[in-house]
Amino acid sequence: MASGVAQDWLLLRGLCRESGHWGDFPSLLQSAFPGARIRCLDLPGAGTFHDEASPKRIELITESVRQRAVANGLLEQPATILAMSLGGMVAWEWLQRYPDDIAGLALLNTSFAGLSPFFHRLRWQSYRRFLQILLEKDVYRRELAIIRLTSNRRESDHELAAIWANIQQQRPVTISNALRQLCAASRYRPAPYRQQAPVLLLNGKGDRIVAQECSKAIHSRWSIPLVSHPWAGHDLILDDGIWVAKCLQDWTQQLSEIT
Repeated sequence: MASGVAQDWLLLRGLCRESGHWGDFPSLLQSAFPGARIRCLDLPGAGTFHDEASPKRIELITESVRQRAVANGLLEQPATILAMSLGGMVAWEWLQRYPDDIAGLALLNTSFAGLSPFFHRLRWQSYRRFLQILLEKDVYRRELAIIRLTSNRRESDHELAAIWANIQQQRPVTISNALRQLCAASRYRPAPYRQQAPVLLLNGKGDRIVAQECSKAIHSRWSIPLVSHPWAGHDLILDDGIWVAKCLQDWTQQLSEIT
C-alpha cells in the first residue's frame, strides 16, 4: 500500500453534518479494509462540539480539527482522510498545512472558490429549498427535506429522517453555526496541489447542490483522478456507499501497483 494509504482512515462530514450521519458506512468501509483503523471526526459547531461557535474560515476549522486529532492520538502515523463537501475543503487545507499527517485524500462532491463560480458551488436551482430548510422549525420535516435534497434514493426517507432528527435533537447544529460554516465554505480558496499525497475525487452526476463541474474543475486543474457515479446525489455515502467503498479499494490497489 502506498505510504500507508488506507491503514488509518479519518472521516469528515460536511455542512451541518456530524459523525452520526455516516450511518453504517464505517462498518462497510471496515469490511472493505479489514486491517484498517477507522475513526470519525466532528467539525466545530457540530456533533460532539455542537456547543462551540464554528470558525468562519476553513483554515481555522482545520486547525481545530487537527488539534483534536493530535490530542486523541489519531495521527501516530499518516492518515487517509475521506471527506465530503465542506469536509473536503478542510481535508485539502490540512494537506497543505501538515502534509506529513496525510497518507492520502478521498474527496466527495467538494468544490473550491477560485476554480468554480458560486452558482456551481451552490447550484442556483437549490437556493429556494436551501433557504426553506434553514428556516424550517420542525426538526423532522427539516431533516426529511435535507434527505430529499441530498439523496436520490427514496425507499428509506422517513425512517432515516427520524434517525437524523434524533441526532439533531441530541446535538443540535444552530442556524448561526450553519451560516458560519457556509461562510467558511463560500470563501475558501485552495492552495495549489503539490503532489504531497495521492488524492482521489468522487462525485455524483445527480448532485442537486454542488454541480459536477466543481469536481471536474479540480480534476482539470491538477490532473487528479475523478470517478463519477451515474445517478447519485450530493450524499454519495447515503446513495451508494458500496460503490464508494469499491472505488476506494480500486484506488488503493492502483496506488500499491504503482509503488
